[in-house]
Amino acid sequence: MDKKIGFLSFGHWRDVEGSQTRSGADALLQTIELAEAAEEIGIDGAFVRVHHFERQLASPFPLLSAIGARTQHIEIGTGVIDMRYENPLYMAEEAAVADLISGGRLQLGVSRGSPETALRGAESFGYVMPEADGGPAQMARTKTEVFLQAIRGAAVARTDPARTGGVSGGLAIQPQAPGLAERIWWGAGTRATAEWAASLGLNLQSSTLLSEDTGVPFDQLQAEQIRLYRKAWTEAGRTPRVSISRSVLPITTDRDRMYFGGRSEADQVGLLEGVRSRFGRTYVGEPGQIARELAADEAVQEADTVLFTVPNQLGVEYNARILTTIAEQIAPAIGWRRKW
Repeated sequence: MDKKIGFLSFGHWRDVEGSQTRSGADALLQTIELAEAAEEIGIDGAFVRVHHFERQLASPFPLLSAIGARTQHIEIGTGVIDMRYENPLYMAEEAAVADLISGGRLQLGVSRGSPETALRGAESFGYVMPEADGGPAQMARTKTEVFLQAIRGAAVARTDPARTGGVSGGLAIQPQAPGLAERIWWGAGTRATAEWAASLGLNLQSSTLLSEDTGVPFDQLQAEQIRLYRKAWTEAGRTPRVSISRSVLPITTDRDRMYFGGRSEADQVGLLEGVRSRFGRTYVGEPGQIARELAADEAVQEADTVLFTVPNQLGVEYNARILTTIAEQIAPAIGWRRKW
């Protein structure tokens, strides 16, 4: 499978000095503009994070639909939607609409979500967290299974015999988007979760935060997760896709050096919600140096899709220049070639 690259935006906004995204409107409109610029550069994907109760992107489907309507080639997606917050049937309708508007380019990443500021935030959306039976993680999985049934055309409601001449039948969510079920990804933070995703026939988005640590470097642990996922894959008829994300900050100007020259480049290990976890490093330096380091990154070589996080608050022009540098001077070293 050809290597693909994309950008991943958290969509931060703050009304502070130096920020080019002072409001939610700025973050949303600039994400659309960056997707258009990325398509012109030849980047394969435009992906967004979803965070609730934060000054970051949320409610992704209007945004993805707008990107889909303004572009022609680039994949559009999420990394990831926290399923604890979702009504899976309404989400199935929204996902189908976004996919149809884009002409079948939606690549939808879902999961249990990441640690958040809100205390029991999904309950504020009306979804009570179970204390037993797997808790929030199982709740997210159960909702995902309902969502998958809906986008696959299963009957999820019944007709009212009083309005159908006494006939009782099943009703599927409308509209349906052909092929969408094969473009759903699960964001996995452990090896076991990746294997579970394989058992459901989901593509894999391997997190830059792995909530386990075996003492090996992050890229090796992530590569092991990907290999276990592929070994567990049982879905016949297609090859699963695997994406990873990397923080890459090429330094080509004095401005880059001012912003990022002092950034740490090492993996980080720490406790997250009581679990020893390993965080991926940030790649900072001259483009040639980063290209060599990424070429030696085991997980980068294992994955077919690499998403590069962008410092979106620095604006569209700045981030388009970063993506141009990545496309022209870094990504070819990991096996990527422009496709349009």
